[in-house]
Amino acid sequence: MSTALTTAAPALTVAAWRDYDPQACALPGMHLGDIELTGPIGEESDRLWEAGTRRVRLRETVDLTGLDAPGAAERAVRLLSLVRDLTARAVLVEWKLRMDPAAPDATWRDLSHLQPPQSLEGTGDASGDLRQWREGHYLCKCLWRQGPGFVQIRDRRWGDLRRFTVEEPEYRRAIETLSYGSPTASVPAAVLADFLEERLMLRVGELGWWMPYRVNRWIQEAMTI
Repeated sequence: MSTALTTAAPALTVAAWRDYDPQACALPGMHLGDIELTGPIGEESDRLWEAGTRRVRLRETVDLTGLDAPGAAERAVRLLSLVRDLTARAVLVEWKLRMDPAAPDATWRDLSHLQPPQSLEGTGDASGDLRQWREGHYLCKCLWRQGPGFVQIRDRRWGDLRRFTVEEPEYRRAIETLSYGSPTASVPAAVLADFLEERLMLRVGELGWWMPYRVNRWIQEAMTI
C-alpha cells in the first residue's frame, strides 16, 4: 500500500474561469467562482478540467519556509501538486511562491517547468530569476510518461535534454509514492539518493515530492518531445 499523502485535508480554495484571457473571463458565465478542493489533488485537478476550467488563481502563497510548523509541509506539497497537475493540462495558473533562502539544495530552476508564478520571493535575485523563469518556460519542460514496464523522464530544465528510463520496480513504486508527497523515510535510501542527485524530487520539510508532471497535453508530436 502506498504511503503517499492521500487525505482530504487541508482544504484549498481557488478561483476559476473558463478562459485564459482576462477580458474573456470578465464576460458573463466565464467565472466559475471560488471552488473548495477537499479531495486528492489528482482527482480535484481532473474535476476542475472537466468543469471547463482554463484559468485558476490560488488564494494563498506557496510557502516553502517554516516547514517545521504543523501541517506546513503537507499544505505546501498540496499546493505544488495542484500547480504541477494544472500545468500539465496547460491551464493558466496564477500563484505566488516564497522559497527558503536558507535551503542550500533548493533553486527556482527546480520548479521552472511549472507555470511561472506571479511573484517570487527568497532567491538571490527574485525579480531577475522570475524574469528568466517567464522567458524560458514552455510546456513539457520536465515530464514523465508511463510505458509498458518502464517510466521515461525527459528533463530540459537545465538547458539540455536529460532523459532517464526507469525499469526497476522499486523506482517505479517510489515515483507513485512521491507523486503527491510522502515522508522521505518511505522511499528506499538508494532510490531517494538517485532522485535527489538528478533533482527529480524536492525536499519539503520531512516530505519528498515528485517534481516532473505526467503530461496531459502535448505541444507537438510525442516523438519530438
